[in-house]
Amino acid sequence: MAVNLDYKCPACGGTLEFDSATQKMKCPFCDSTFDVSELQQKDDVLNTQQGDVPPEMPTEDEFNWNGSSQNEQWDDTGMNVFVCKSCGGEIAADENTAATTCPYCGNNTVLSGRLSGVLKPNFVIPFKLDKKQAKEKLKEYTSNKKFAPKAFKSENRLEEIKGIYVPFWLFDSNINASVQYEGTQVRTWRDSKYEYTETSFYDIYRQGNMSFANIPVDGSTKMPDELMESIEPFNFADAVDFQTAYLAGYLADKYDVGMEESIPRANERIKHSAEDTLRDTVHGYATVTPRFSSVQLINGVSKYALYPVWILNTDYKGEKYTFAMNGQTGKFVGNLPIDKGKLAALFAGVAAGAGALAFAVCMLLGII
Repeated sequence: MAVNLDYKCPACGGTLEFDSATQKMKCPFCDSTFDVSELQQKDDVLNTQQGDVPPEMPTEDEFNWNGSSQNEQWDDTGMNVFVCKSCGGEIAADENTAATTCPYCGNNTVLSGRLSGVLKPNFVIPFKLDKKQAKEKLKEYTSNKKFAPKAFKSENRLEEIKGIYVPFWLFDSNINASVQYEGTQVRTWRDSKYEYTETSFYDIYRQGNMSFANIPVDGSTKMPDELMESIEPFNFADAVDFQTAYLAGYLADKYDVGMEESIPRANERIKHSAEDTLRDTVHGYATVTPRFSSVQLINGVSKYALYPVWILNTDYKGEKYTFAMNGQTGKFVGNLPIDKGKLAALFAGVAAGAGALAFAVCMLLGII
């Protein structure tokens, strides 16, 4: 049976949330705090139920656990509808939602069936930065962009800001890499009549054994891979064993891109990193051109983790703009509108400068 988990304050009955500042569970009503470890017994259900079936392992009974649940049903749109254990209101969630909040009473709910069995993450990096800090980062980010419209900085409104635990596959691998390059060295000299250039060509070989750990690959189709990679790195030293209490007050998704599907992207990232590492050892040449590379992966293993991400959506003149912030480090990225007037003024200034320079040259040459 799929069980909804919620966290109530033992002191006042309020809804507990994970507090990123103290790294503890905190009640926003009476300010009581509790160590996450004190709520470990809540997760016993994750070890006793089979949970949902991951997308790469479909079976005839894929959705049987939904039918057996006493607090879940499907609506006409194909969304799951859960009954809030706090107020009895209906919580709608798609098939990949693992943690959410009740839209009526704000009760934090973890959908345990989506975090059980093979869907249970090995690790989680808890949020270190809160919603207020994410908003401040947005303000700082936009204020430093000189070509962003002034009105955007003052008039844009946050339509949505969400703290989401995004599923990631983490890959470890030993590799043997070798690369062949062609390098050139150039020597020039001159005599009283001529200038000479001598170009020498060299075959360069580099080979090495390397180990890579925790190479992340986004396991959610909701999140563009490029956006998630742009807010890296995450510091795995802060990762802890997974516990559902860390999700309280945030959203979370289970993976819908399986480990097997993620291997090619992990291999590509490892290959590029290995080639870059070997390239950094080649010095003293005018040019270096790779001719051949071979990267063999050995003893690869994977882990499943949830990483913290703030997603901010803004609306400006009918257009949507999305920003993402690493919930651990604060690294911030996003797309911005461009003030065409400022850009035109820049090009006009450049053109005017070029024109003035050309005029001065002509004056010196006596052309005008």
